[in-house]
Amino acid sequence: MNPVARLVGWIIAYVVVMAAIQFLFSYVANIYKQIMDYKIYVDILLSLFFGWQIVKAFADIIALPVAKKQGETAGKAVSNLVKLIGIGALVASIAGAVSGGPAAAALGGFIGLVIGFATQQVLGQAVAGTFLLLARPFKIGDKIVGAGQEGVVEDINAMFTVLRDAEGNKILVPNNKLVGDILKIKK
Repeated sequence: MNPVARLVGWIIAYVVVMAAIQFLFSYVANIYKQIMDYKIYVDILLSLFFGWQIVKAFADIIALPVAKKQGETAGKAVSNLVKLIGIGALVASIAGAVSGGPAAAALGGFIGLVIGFATQQVLGQAVAGTFLLLARPFKIGDKIVGAGQEGVVEDINAMFTVLRDAEGNKILVPNNKLVGDILKIKK
């Protein structure tokens, strides 16, 4: 299914389901007053479910052109990064809706710190890979010396640059090592 159609479908489904839940709870509240105490929990669960589906569809939309241009690996990296950011935004927005703006800001900041520390190495490599893919300081087929390695570039993906040395060994060099090092491109 087309990712844009899937995104629109999930948004429409979310609006329809939330409207139906609002109607149902307001109708039942006339009979059983305490039911409204539980509406917030239903809203949170539905928001998490539909929010996750919307985030996944949005990540696919963003990753599709990257995958076509840079390869499936780069597309997956972008998709995962968008999902990570989307989950943080989703949780922070739900916290803000439940307990107010300051709580959402604090939770969003905390989530950002946790995600940042937990993924520092991986995100550093992904950002370096994105830089290498966009800036193209070298291309596939170039012979380079960098990060203490020498070889012919076979592939440049989101996390690693693949080199083949003179003995035919495959070397995976983390992209953040190449970005932070002096590169020598041999002719």
